Amino acid sequence: MTTIGIIGAGHIGSQVARAAIGAGYDVVIANSRGPETLADLVAELGPKARAATATDAATAADVAVVTVPFKAYASIPAEPLAGKIVIDTNNYYWERDGHVPALDAGRDTVSGMLQKHLPTSRVAKGFNHITAAQITTDGRPAGSSDRRALATSSDFDDAAQLVTDLYEQLGFDTVNVGPLAASWRVERDQPAYVARQTRDELIANLAKAERQVAVA
Repeated sequence: MTTIGIIGAGHIGSQVARAAIGAGYDVVIANSRGPETLADLVAELGPKARAATATDAATAADVAVVTVPFKAYASIPAEPLAGKIVIDTNNYYWERDGHVPALDAGRDTVSGMLQKHLPTSRVAKGFNHITAAQITTDGRPAGSSDRRALATSSDFDDAAQLVTDLYEQLGFDTVNVGPLAASWRVERDQPAYVARQTRDELIANLAKAERQVAVA
């Protein structure tokens, strides 16, 4: 069985862990405060979950999920993620993360910067434009008229396909935005961000996206 290593145990990370275990995956989850602080969460998740350090979660992972505040992305251990697919849930909030000139000016993207930090991994955007609670409540069977769609983006076809397959298991349709250079289309302040939308609606919202420039 595939093991998903989750680096970051906040709202999104905890919900991805719950959803993954519900879909039959094993989970190794880490936070910045140490495995002992995750005892209650791991007890809730059950025997298919265990807590670890970020390095140990990355090492154990067949697939990793990075879900830390963007300002902490450079702390993600690169070596144990070499050759692995890494799902990036991050968004840039300059009020929290501090101004990043490359993002403010539209020269780079959040996931593009993580890809540069993890040059031997294959990064894909995922779970960044849905509120945490809805990850485990909004899934619907395939073919449902109100089935929600989520986006992914990657420079690697197999990484985008893995996110697509995971979304499908959790009850979501997928729209592939394209390479990481286009992943800003589904981030903060864009029409697709945290909207509950069908696949056709998501495609329409992505087309409406306009690159935002933060005010210093």
